[in-house]
Amino acid sequence: MTFMKGIWKSMLPGCYKGEYPSRKPKRVVSTKPICSQRISVSDLSFPSTTFSEDLSMSLAGTNLHVFTLAELKLITQHFSSSNFLGEGGFGPVHKGFIDDKLRHGLKPQPVAVKLLDLDGSQGHKEWLTEVVFLGQLRHPHLVKLIGYCCEEDHRLLVYEYLPRGSLENQLFRRFSASLPWSTRMKIAVGAAKGLTFLHEAEKQVIYRDFKASNILLDSDYNAKLSDFGLAKDGPEGDDTHVSTRVMGTQGYAAPEYVMTGHLTAMSDVYSFGVVLLELLTGRRSVDKSKVPREQNLVEWARPMLNDPRKLGRIMDPKLEGQYSEMGSRKAAALAYQCLSHRPRNRPTMSAVVKVLDPLQDFDDIPIGPFVYTVPNESNNNNNNSGVESSFSPSPSPNKEKKSGHHHHHRHRRPHPLAKSPKSPRPHSHLNSENERHHTNRRSSSSESDSPPSHT
Repeated sequence: MTFMKGIWKSMLPGCYKGEYPSRKPKRVVSTKPICSQRISVSDLSFPSTTFSEDLSMSLAGTNLHVFTLAELKLITQHFSSSNFLGEGGFGPVHKGFIDDKLRHGLKPQPVAVKLLDLDGSQGHKEWLTEVVFLGQLRHPHLVKLIGYCCEEDHRLLVYEYLPRGSLENQLFRRFSASLPWSTRMKIAVGAAKGLTFLHEAEKQVIYRDFKASNILLDSDYNAKLSDFGLAKDGPEGDDTHVSTRVMGTQGYAAPEYVMTGHLTAMSDVYSFGVVLLELLTGRRSVDKSKVPREQNLVEWARPMLNDPRKLGRIMDPKLEGQYSEMGSRKAAALAYQCLSHRPRNRPTMSAVVKVLDPLQDFDDIPIGPFVYTVPNESNNNNNNSGVESSFSPSPSPNKEKKSGHHHHHRHRRPHPLAKSPKSPRPHSHLNSENERHHTNRRSSSSESDSPPSHT
């Protein structure tokens, strides 16, 4: 432990108390880092006398703030349970608020503070990877890293707050309002643009953990990629792939990567195809609550993606038929290509964007169902009007539910820094309670105006 702490002190001197007397982060005037000059985690693997200077020069242009633990306790009310947003593999996430009263020059805004759980599945390397990548990369479809904290054994990250939480919550949460077709395509396009930016950077980045829970949404459903702890620099020179230990999430990882450990940008394309399939079907990539042949989404749905007669069978019933038929066929054909077992047959992410972008505005979406009720004699005796008609779809069973603001999985557990005993670790999201899909049924004439009941 002493040896590791010595390494971390030499790598990030500002992480330890007493190294710098000033609380203000050191500012270096520089231009935005050029992709070809971007430092990587491998550059930081072996501490050197120039490491601190190199890190400062590389990250200074991004205006990252180095927060103290006391500051982050202050803005989260000591990581109060009332500010708890959720928890992922990295650790718990709490909401806070920063402004220039906390630190001069800070833009007033809500933030999400993520704390590394030292007993969790991720560690110092993943924390450093996030700082290195998100500290240097800026794009409208990548989550913005505002700053970090590194004090003694504590590792925290401070992000912009995204009020609609993750795509996973919006798509699979029980009793949630269904995402409209155009919104699903908007999310898919935004996520695809984020991956395109990473793949086409001068120094390529392979995301490696593309999944619904890592796509966060702002108030306008603009998608932003988060959680860069598993990201890797792409192959350089004549190399065709990066050999690495297999990491990721079951159901999303490309088959050739799982079998060989060979990582390429096409691995991300496969994972994107899985998420696109989730958007089309409303089903999780792996769902143990289904019958055995339907538990793996790709194996079950992919054979039907290129058959227009069968495509309707796998479309999300929550859409209630309110989607573009032509758009769904194009999206399904694209998902089929992305999910090819041969990486060379998969499209690039820039090609994916070109196909998906027009699908947001297709105008062949059918109008909501028209319900015409023919009155009988008893109805005529009790009502003055001869007929009743409505021009709206059946109410969604979640219209009365608020949209949750989650950045990660909705597992409640005490914060490691909170003053409460630690509870047992929750299961991962693949082992959590499986979501069921609900289909709204149109009501009969006597019940058409009654709201759905909730249990």
